[in-house]
This record gives sequence, structure tokens and C-alpha cells, in this order.
Amino acid sequence: MPATRLPTAAGCSLHDAGQDWDVIRVPRQLGLAAMAILGPRCGAVLEHPHKPAVYYFVPVGTAAEWESDGTTAIGEGGTLAIPPTRCTAVVGPHWLVCPGDSGWLTDARALQAALEDCSASDTGTELSA
Repeated sequence: MPATRLPTAAGCSLHDAGQDWDVIRVPRQLGLAAMAILGPRCGAVLEHPHKPAVYYFVPVGTAAEWESDGTTAIGEGGTLAIPPTRCTAVVGPHWLVCPGDSGWLTDARALQAALEDCSASDTGTELSA
């Protein structure tokens, strides 16, 4: 994990993206559906209760090439509030899938495929690749 930049009131710390991971912000319902498809292939997933989104941690460099309608890639130059490792309370940013011994990252191609599957089943059309 990158060096802590600034602690927040909720016990979170701001960390720079683009060093150990990039992040893909996904609308909450789509992100939860993708999480179900990914199952054990899913890395750490963060939820922010004041924004209807979940955050997937993906390999560095993913943000520069990411293209998926309705999602936002956050890479170098971006920051993210990271809660303590086992924080699952919904008061502030919290983990839906806690970082584990196997790491934080979700394979970007697997995430893309899961998002496409969710979108296709939801609307009858696929996300653009």
C-alpha cells in the first residue's frame, strides 16, 4: 500500500492510486452484480456509503487503458480514502471484500467480462470494450 498522505475523521487514510494499484469505480448495483459473478476471483472491494459506487483494485496501468461505459478508472494522480483493513461498518468507507493474504487486486480482464455480463443481462446490450 502507498504511504499514507493524510488521515481522515472516519479513520481512513488517503492513498495515491497508480503506485501499488489502480481503482475502477463502478455504480453500486452493477458492482455488486459483478462481485457475485467474480466470486473467489474478486480482490478487495471498497464501498463508499455517500456515493452509490464500489471500488475495485486492479493492477497499476489498468486505468490508462480502461474503457467501460458507466465506470471510472482512477490511476496515477488520483487518491482514495482507504479504511482500516477489516473495517466493514457502513458509517464511512468500508470493505465489502476485505484485503486478504492473497492480495488486493482483481484481474482487470475478469472484471471487464463480469461487467459486460451484468450489463448484457440487465439491458440486453453489452458494454463497449
